[in-house]
Amino acid sequence: MRTSIAVATAAGLALALAACGGESASQSTPTGGTGGTGGTAPAAAKTLDGVTIEVAAKWTGPEQANFQQVLKAFEAKTGAKVTYASTGEDTGAYLGPRIQGGNPPDIAILPQPGLVKQYADQKALKPLTSEVQKQIDENYTPYWKELGSADGQVYGVLVKAAHKSLVWYRDQAFQDAGTQAPATWDELVTTAQTVADSGTPPFALCGASGWTLTDLFENVYLSSAGPENYDKLSKHEIPWTDPSVTTALEKIAQITGKKEFLLGGPSGALQTDFPTCVTQVYGQDKAAMVIEADFVATSAEESGAKLGEEAKYFPFPKAGETEPVVLGGDIAVAMKDSKGTMALLEFLASKEGGEVWAKLPGYLSPNRNVSPDNYPAELTKQLAQTIISAGESVRYDMSDLAPSAFGGTDGKGEWKLLQDFVRDPSDVKGIQQKLEDEAKKAWK
Repeated sequence: MRTSIAVATAAGLALALAACGGESASQSTPTGGTGGTGGTAPAAAKTLDGVTIEVAAKWTGPEQANFQQVLKAFEAKTGAKVTYASTGEDTGAYLGPRIQGGNPPDIAILPQPGLVKQYADQKALKPLTSEVQKQIDENYTPYWKELGSADGQVYGVLVKAAHKSLVWYRDQAFQDAGTQAPATWDELVTTAQTVADSGTPPFALCGASGWTLTDLFENVYLSSAGPENYDKLSKHEIPWTDPSVTTALEKIAQITGKKEFLLGGPSGALQTDFPTCVTQVYGQDKAAMVIEADFVATSAEESGAKLGEEAKYFPFPKAGETEPVVLGGDIAVAMKDSKGTMALLEFLASKEGGEVWAKLPGYLSPNRNVSPDNYPAELTKQLAQTIISAGESVRYDMSDLAPSAFGGTDGKGEWKLLQDFVRDPSDVKGIQQKLEDEAKKAWK
């Protein structure tokens, strides 16, 4: 569900981010590539004349058009011809029949890491060549390489990111309260109280959309428990009854446990979906803050707020020792083993390919060697720098790593139980036990 939200907002985000940086959403980039790769060039010039490569991804509209600019840069460099097919919202429904019919695309770009293992188990993926892996090793932290792997083989490379560690606020509400952006969780709680005392509910919580609550938990947990425990919990190697989960939920309860902190109280929060919560902050001026990803920018602009002026954000405050940076994103995999397939994946994994894409609106690269200076908008420059600065601590959305029955189903598993926790945050241990019971079923 969160994937469809992100896709639905992507076209608007491209426009919003471009406007923020004073660029046109129709901006293009030279098609010959922009700079080195940090190593051997990913594809020698004009070596793929006559080769056709098909790429399938979920993107449509401006997002598709921008990706096709990247493909044009590859074509100009290599002589290959690349065709694009949109999978639509349900990637599995599109790819399944093609795999079964023996006619998959050369490359598929998957919206969730769990699909890498699923397709690897079906023998539908081809391991990446040493040349592609060289680009991954040069440009990504080991965590991202592991994320694209299954059973010891590397199959995928993360090519596009969504930044999920942000708190957006209405500047006028903060000015009226005489407060400023906090840097730590304790400061966030204090800021919320100051805003509440000024007469404005601090948070519009998107509680009807359960995935937003998983994003909140993941940021608090990554910061308070650290990356190592985050990895363990994401694989159910430690139970949801672990004390580290207790700490994170108790911190969240410092916000959800105060009715005056939530617009409409817990009941109102649980009846508010995304992006209605954004409209409540900006279009209706009913609340001061909304906790969600970079794609909030789209809804804020649609509500009439100008980015960088009325609509501002601050990094998700530290709730422990780690600066939390949680990403969603899309992973490119090979479904056919050919020279053209691997050359394009090598290009997409390279610094050069990342820089071509970064110069277009609405894109954020997980490639640590793509300089923030490449981005056309100030917002994406800043977000890119936080990814680079976080280094080895950056993590992928935990609920998207879980079996969908636990981490991605409306009205079930983690989504439902975190909604129950917002409704009554007093029984932390009870919620933990229910989370663990559901996790055991999902990880059988």
